[in-house]
Amino acid sequence: MKHRVGFNRLGRKPAHRKALHRNMVTSLFRHERIRTTKAKAREIRRTAEKMITRAKVDSVHNRRMVGRDVKDQEILAKLFVDIAPRFVSRPGGYTRMLKIGRRSGDASEMVILELVREELPETKAGKPKRRKSAASAPETAARKRRGPAAEKTPVAEEKAPAAPQPPAEAEAEAVGQDDDRREKEDEES
Repeated sequence: MKHRVGFNRLGRKPAHRKALHRNMVTSLFRHERIRTTKAKAREIRRTAEKMITRAKVDSVHNRRMVGRDVKDQEILAKLFVDIAPRFVSRPGGYTRMLKIGRRSGDASEMVILELVREELPETKAGKPKRRKSAASAPETAARKRRGPAAEKTPVAEEKAPAAPQPPAEAEAEAVGQDDDRREKEDEES
């Protein structure tokens, strides 16, 4: 029975497993994307997300706690200065796993483990906004009135944008106006 088994031992002794976690988490923070097996990625993800959560609050204690596993001072600084501030408003889920197929040698399922890049737009309640933009709403209503046949034909009401004036002509007019103003000032004096 597998009751209360909290993690995957990955077929390694504790010291080797700890070294693997440290190296892979450091590589993830350095490159922000690593390619590994699914089993390793699931374990590394847990470790990395706990570190990012701790790094959201930049304190000496948190730096020392994360510094136990991330030995490279440059990467540690990157985690606290660059990576963690991106996720301050995000309550979790800092990483994603993308399946890329099986390895040709042993058919292990391979994934890309990467840090999430984009921020979700938030509403006042703090939940992500999922409605269509206001600009597309009138367009959708007009499509419904015209029907499905009208969608396939181009709309004749579209206006072409006004052609901008070439910069050489605009400068020539400005210079001509300045000359006229100077001549008037000379005549008045």
